[in-house]
Amino acid sequence: MSEKKENFFKKAFNDMKENAKAQHEVDKANFAAVKAESKANFEENRGSNTWKKAKAIGKQSWEDAHMSPAERTAKTREQQAKQIEEANERIRIANERYAAAKVEKKKK
Repeated sequence: MSEKKENFFKKAFNDMKENAKAQHEVDKANFAAVKAESKANFEENRGSNTWKKAKAIGKQSWEDAHMSPAERTAKTREQQAKQIEEANERIRIANERYAAAKVEKKKK
């Protein structure tokens, strides 16, 4: 009986260790993706006419300021729903990558 417990904990800790390694790889990949996107955004916007962008952003915030509370809430809910969908898509992709990494690890 004692052996079963020891093996159980040994397997559990090994699983946690493998999961932590896989999550670390996912985090590194996500960080690298964000870093690359930020670098690309910076290069795309370098030397561009920022006055026009600032004016457009100001106009948008002015329009947002004149919304009724119900309109503002509806707009916020739409943005939140969109962000949730995007996050769920990223989670789905990450889970697929995790499963692929797990299979690859088992092959070794």
